[in-house]
Amino acid sequence: MTPTATILLLGSGELGREFVISAKRLGCWVIACDAYDDAPAMQLADGREIFSMLDGAALRAAIERHRPDHIVPEIEAIRTEILAEVEAEGFHVVPSAKAAQMTMNRDAIRDLAAVELGLATSPYRYAESRDELAEAAKAVGLPLVVKPVMSSSGKGQSVVREANEIDAAWDYAAAGMRGDRQRVIAEGFVEFEYEITLLTVAAADGIHFCPPIGHRQERGDYRESWQPAAMSLAAQASAQEMAGKVVGALGGHGLFGVEFFVRGDAVIFSELSPRPHDTGMVTLVSQDLSEFDLHARAILGLPIAPIVARGASASAVILADRDADDFAFAGLAEALVAPDADTLVDVRLFGKPATRPYRRMGVALARHGGGDLARARAAAVAAADAITIDYGD
Repeated sequence: MTPTATILLLGSGELGREFVISAKRLGCWVIACDAYDDAPAMQLADGREIFSMLDGAALRAAIERHRPDHIVPEIEAIRTEILAEVEAEGFHVVPSAKAAQMTMNRDAIRDLAAVELGLATSPYRYAESRDELAEAAKAVGLPLVVKPVMSSSGKGQSVVREANEIDAAWDYAAAGMRGDRQRVIAEGFVEFEYEITLLTVAAADGIHFCPPIGHRQERGDYRESWQPAAMSLAAQASAQEMAGKVVGALGGHGLFGVEFFVRGDAVIFSELSPRPHDTGMVTLVSQDLSEFDLHARAILGLPIAPIVARGASASAVILADRDADDFAFAGLAEALVAPDADTLVDVRLFGKPATRPYRRMGVALARHGGGDLARARAAAVAAADAITIDYGD
C-alpha cells in the first residue's frame, strides 16, 4: 500500500502519540522524532529518529533522509531556522515555518497579536537580566507574571507580588528556559474570571472552531480541562474573531490552541500553539472528531466535517511525584468504574518510559450524558485519583 502521506513528527510526547493514531487511521506513514528512545509516539509510529530538535544538523539530516510530505512539529523547542530553510526548498512545514518560528518564542507571538494585529493583551515588557526585570516591574506594575519566552508546560513561570521576589522569579525562569535565549516576558497580572482554550482549525475549506474549553492550572501547567466552558455569546464571538485573525496571519493549515483570559464579555489574548493543545485532551471524549483527528485532516487538505460536541466532558491528569525508571500503574479497574449510568469514564496512559516529579503520565476522561459538567469534572478527577504509580518501595 502506498501511504496517503509521509509525516515527520518533531516531538513524540502524549500529544504526538494521539496524533499518530489519527494520522495512521487516514493511511499516513509516520516517523516519530524525539531526544530519547521509546517516547510515547514512537511506540505507535512506523519509524523513529532520536536526536535533539535543537540540533540543526541532525534535524536537517532527518528531513533529507526521509523527505516527508509534511513536517509536523509537536513541541516548541526546535531549531526553527532549519524549518524555514527547508520550507524555502519545497518541504511542507505544518502549519508554516513562520508559525513555528513565531510561536517558539512568546515575544514574537505576543508582538504579532498586540502590535501588528491590535488584539487585546495584558500590558507587558521583556527582560534579559535581573535588572531589566526589575525595570519591567516598575513599568508594568505589580503583581507581575514572569515567563521565559521559550518554555513549555508552565516551566519557569511565576507570579511576583512584591519587589523582593524579583530575583527568585528570574532564577526560576532561567531554570525553566528552553533553547539558548535568556529572555523573559513580564506581564501585568490580569484579573480574569476564567481562562479558555479555543481550538481553531485552519483548513482548505475555511476556519472552524471547537466549543471553548475551560481549564485549571497549577504551577503554570494544566491539571483539569472541561468542555464546553460557560461563556457568553458576545465573549465567544470576540474570541473567535481574534483567533481567526492571528491564525490567518500565521498561515497554513492545521489545528491551533488559542488561549484567552475572560472577564464578563471582555476577552484578552494570552498565548497560541500551532498544534494540538494539552487542555484539548478532553476532545478524546467530548467530540466526534478529536483535536488530533482535526489536525490530521487539516494537514492532509481534507474537508472538516461539522464539529459535533457530545456533551459535558472533562479531563484530569495523572501525575508522577518522583524520578523512576521502574514503575507500574495500579488502580486502573477502580478508575474505570463509572459513578452512575449517565457517566462514561475512560483513561489514557501515555507510555512514558520514566517518571519525574509533576510529569504527566496519563489522563482520565469523563462525559456526563445528562449534560452536568460538575459531575463530569468530579468523575474525571475521581478516576485520575484512583490510579496510583507503584515505584516498588
